[in-house]
Amino acid sequence: MTDARLRHGRLSLALSFFVQGVTFALLVTRIPAIQDRYGISDALLPAFLAAVPVLAGVGSVVTEKLVARVRPGVVLRWAQPVVLLALLGAGAGGEVWQLGIALAAFGLSVGALDASMNMLGVSLQRAYGRSIMLGFHAAYSLGGIAGASLAWAGAHWDLSLLVSYLPVVAVLLPAALIGSRWYADANRTDTVQSTVAASRPVAFRLLLPLCLVMAFAYIGDSTVSNWSAKYLQDALGSSEELATVPYNAYMVTTLLGRAVGDLGVRRFGPVAVVRCGSLLAGAGFAVVALASGAWMGILGFTMLGLGLCVIVPQTFAAAGRLFPAASDTAVARLNIFNYVGFLIGSPLVGALGGVWSYRGAMLVPMVMVLVTLVYARSFGTEQDRYGGGHERPRTVDVG
Repeated sequence: MTDARLRHGRLSLALSFFVQGVTFALLVTRIPAIQDRYGISDALLPAFLAAVPVLAGVGSVVTEKLVARVRPGVVLRWAQPVVLLALLGAGAGGEVWQLGIALAAFGLSVGALDASMNMLGVSLQRAYGRSIMLGFHAAYSLGGIAGASLAWAGAHWDLSLLVSYLPVVAVLLPAALIGSRWYADANRTDTVQSTVAASRPVAFRLLLPLCLVMAFAYIGDSTVSNWSAKYLQDALGSSEELATVPYNAYMVTTLLGRAVGDLGVRRFGPVAVVRCGSLLAGAGFAVVALASGAWMGILGFTMLGLGLCVIVPQTFAAAGRLFPAASDTAVARLNIFNYVGFLIGSPLVGALGGVWSYRGAMLVPMVMVLVTLVYARSFGTEQDRYGGGHERPRTVDVG
């Protein structure tokens, strides 16, 4: 594969991550508006929200089977438009059954999209011979900030969901389709080779530590996204306006951490970076739990962004290194635990907050994130460490 093709593949995949960040943020940040539009009760809303990650897990499983026959880039090329159109459908319908169809399509396609995007990212990182995975997830974080900003503008100007979503989809859909022309899968040279690679077994006992780490990381992430505002208001007595700051700070520091994280992996190796991230995230949860005021709580959530941001991208990268001949299969299976963590995190913290206290509830994801330290060795060996004196020889010299 030529250097130019790898560079183009890297840029087009970064665009795909960015588009997905925008799309997902536009959905989750407008859930109250979606609830009002369709008249969904508070009792029924959790069922709709839980269905999305469950179906996404199904989509990830289906993708594992699909990539035995077609390249991940083909799956991604068609999954991303479906995700965008499903978002538009959620904003355009008027009946609950229409929302159900839109969310079902969103869930299934987003599972395929997440799995195939990370498959391509792992294969490109292998071709580059150095860490680039965090950069892709930085593009996702940037998209999330852009999407949340667009959602705020829509809410501020009291725009309907359709009016908010339509211009965004009209721009991102053709951009994603055009960019998909340059997807590059460095794992495969032909369909026969991809079939052989995908058929090689992935030992679950070896993948299990990474699956647990992935689930714990998303439990931590969902705790911030779902409970940071309520925690600041109820536990720390902040104003409603100030309660919006922690998640914004978390998103910004997640972007910054991922933007520079590849440099850290290249210099110190993935094991050291994951350990530092886990310790920083654990300290962030401790600061949140012990905070005496709102600004101390915001500091804790900021630390969480810097700590958690490195774990998920490095977990996908570690799966690729652990199973180099079957990385697509490993990534698809690992991706399921993304949704497991998302499903567990928010209800777990809510239940503990109700029967115990929200301060005490913050200690549970803290312990889970710190368990990552036990499995840090799974993120690489001395021979696999990237960067500086640790970087392995590159097979290509690309930008």
